[in-house]
Amino acid sequence: MKTSTSRPRSASLTRALVRKPLGVASAAIIALLVFAAVFAPWLSPYDPLAQDPSVARQGPSAAHWLGTDLLGRDLLTRVMFGGRESLVGVAEALLVMLVIAVPVGILAAYLRGAFDRAVLSVIDIVMSIPTILITLASLAIFNNSMLAAMVTVGVLASAAFTRVFRSDVLAQRQAPFVQAAVVTGLPTWLILLRHVLPQARGTILVQASLFAAAALGIQTGLSFLAFGPPPPAPTWGGMVAEAAAAIQSFPWMFIPTGGVIVVATLAFGLLGDALRDAAAEQVQQRPVPSRSRRAVEAPRTADDDAPAERHREALLRVRELSVGFGADEPLTVVDRVSFDVGRGEILGIVGESGSGKTVTALATIGLLGRGGRVTGGSVVFEGQEIAGDAAGDKAAMKNVRGSGIAYISQEPLVALDPSFTVGFQIVEVVRRHEKIGRAAARARAVELLASMRLPDPERVFRSYPHQISGGMAQRVVIAKALAGRPRLLIADEPTTALDVTVQAEILTLLASIRDETGMSIILVTHDWGVVAETCDRTLVMYAGQLVEEATVEGLLRSPRHPYTRGLLASDPHGARRGDILPTIGGIVPPPGSWPSGCRFAARCPMATAECSQHPIPLVATGTARVSRCIRVGALVEEAQA
Repeated sequence: MKTSTSRPRSASLTRALVRKPLGVASAAIIALLVFAAVFAPWLSPYDPLAQDPSVARQGPSAAHWLGTDLLGRDLLTRVMFGGRESLVGVAEALLVMLVIAVPVGILAAYLRGAFDRAVLSVIDIVMSIPTILITLASLAIFNNSMLAAMVTVGVLASAAFTRVFRSDVLAQRQAPFVQAAVVTGLPTWLILLRHVLPQARGTILVQASLFAAAALGIQTGLSFLAFGPPPPAPTWGGMVAEAAAAIQSFPWMFIPTGGVIVVATLAFGLLGDALRDAAAEQVQQRPVPSRSRRAVEAPRTADDDAPAERHREALLRVRELSVGFGADEPLTVVDRVSFDVGRGEILGIVGESGSGKTVTALATIGLLGRGGRVTGGSVVFEGQEIAGDAAGDKAAMKNVRGSGIAYISQEPLVALDPSFTVGFQIVEVVRRHEKIGRAAARARAVELLASMRLPDPERVFRSYPHQISGGMAQRVVIAKALAGRPRLLIADEPTTALDVTVQAEILTLLASIRDETGMSIILVTHDWGVVAETCDRTLVMYAGQLVEEATVEGLLRSPRHPYTRGLLASDPHGARRGDILPTIGGIVPPPGSWPSGCRFAARCPMATAECSQHPIPLVATGTARVSRCIRVGALVEEAQA
């Protein structure tokens, strides 16, 4: 049976709203007011302007459900007809506000740079303008036109709401599923429309409802002050003014005229709260499985000085890569890192938290996030520079995302957009890169899910992210990453959040994908078991620097940097029961506090005074091996002893 890959149906939000009594009641009240205003000529037997002094100043009765006013006009009829002017005014202001604030707020948050600064400057200027004075001026200029007044209110209010929407989208911009959409190569407009805007709908709904309540107050206030349609035309504000004039002699008249404004205002606010809560419930996620580690297998026997495959043909070349965060004087977090990734090679990057391994990987695909940028060096993919500031380099980076380089994160559930089914998210990537029809894209998506060894790919295709387990979600993320047929896959700790059984399956899957497709993989991890089982070559990073590079066999057999040796000794899987687990004392120095000499010297048991005197260069310690340590000779002698 064919399954649609369209976005979630609006009925799901409706069902969530139905479970909230206040939301249902508020929606019913607003719907009733709108219905009464639209169909007032057919619902009421009275003319809103017809006067009948014989029934003036009457309370509720069978003939006049809400009574009559000072001139004998039916109050219910006038309330219904008056709602037309008031509700239309609210709709005009709300529409203008949303048309300006939503797209400008989203673009300012997503594009940043000069456009964002210009928007913030305009917002500051507009918010300094007294709204009431400009609104009254527009009434004077346009001959008491309520349309002009409400458009003015919408334009002026859009400044504050643009800032609200911008702040919300700034947070959404860093969401893993948005980053995943960027990596798959989707165009910016599609990411904004399908993945950013739906996540901001809760904020938009709440702010729209609050503004609707405020706009109603402004519209009725202006009508109260005799702006807009002149008497005897019915308006809610004008009717309140008439009731206020007769408050001493006929107080009942104030109840239906003022009451409808109070009820409508409360209904707008409560409906917004209910919609926000209903939207939030739709994106709740399943808890992430507990984290576990794999045991380190015995090192494979091989010549630790054997040439690495990367020297024959490099798919990715990173040279002297430096990354900083900040605008004027960026704080360096990755310092002149160089490495290659060969075709069909699995390269591991290991190190403690704060070593810079994830930032290095993200820099190669331009996902550094807010404030991060490449401050030096180059990243060359298949002979083309992709990390520079030039327009051509930026375009090259966009072109390789998804089809050249793909990325999977360590949190699979948050890397999938909760608003869309699994199938929809894979299909959109397939169609982006292969330019095929929806039916063919659907077949390709199911084929990808099946290749991930999922037991029921059709069911997974139809499921939302919260309906699948963590292991299944990781397979889905891998399938999505492979939808563009990339040549290089960056996997950022892809097994960290999975249990040991699923972890083994994912590692086996990655290795089989490499064997079947020839795809290269960069595997960021802290687990030596993962390195031993999966990788061909390993980079060890510490405090933003590359401190050792070698084949996996060579590194596990004979580490040539004290930090690498300390990491291997600290692995719990190599400890015997009852023994105290060795640890590396101290912590990784944070960026900005790096010493001028060896950055590991303060924690190194082999450090000498010379280690702290000057920066330590990388030196070759064998064929395809480098180390950043002046005690390499002592380490080699200890290993051979």
